[in-house]
Amino acid sequence: MAVTSDYVLPCGRDVEEVWEAMDLSDEHTRSCPHCAAVRESLLVLREATAEMAHEEIEPPFDLVSRIMSAVRADVRRSDVVPLPGDGLARISTRAIAALLRYAADGVDGVRARGCRVVEAPESTGTDPVIEVELSIAITGLLVTREAYDEVRRRVLAAASARIGVRLARLDLVVSDVLEG
Repeated sequence: MAVTSDYVLPCGRDVEEVWEAMDLSDEHTRSCPHCAAVRESLLVLREATAEMAHEEIEPPFDLVSRIMSAVRADVRRSDVVPLPGDGLARISTRAIAALLRYAADGVDGVRARGCRVVEAPESTGTDPVIEVELSIAITGLLVTREAYDEVRRRVLAAASARIGVRLARLDLVVSDVLEG
């Protein structure tokens, strides 16, 4: 049974406990006004969610063309880096940044905040090279030197294996320390 201490009721039960036992009824749940109120609220939430899940909604007829227009406009606005090969294929720096943030987020106690990617001066169409500044938030007690090394390893691996670019520079900037 998963228990989160963030949502403890005045009776001492956790909201998660009420959720998990919602279809079961014990003496405490029947007699406790706190558990009964939470149970009723959760039942309403579950019913509303079920109604929404079964609702038939038709997307606007021009949804795909609106999305594609936005995508094309976004690509035109952002900087791009050549991909390995003949230099004709390119990838946006925003897409690279998103992938590198995702790689950093996989390390326990680390959350990527921002990522700035620029093409390095030594980059060529056949050998793309980037410079990265990755801003992270860390959970103070969980992050060690090994965690920083793991962030670097994952970001380097994502850049080379997933995108095909080399990193000339990777700057890790701790922008926030979280309690944990």
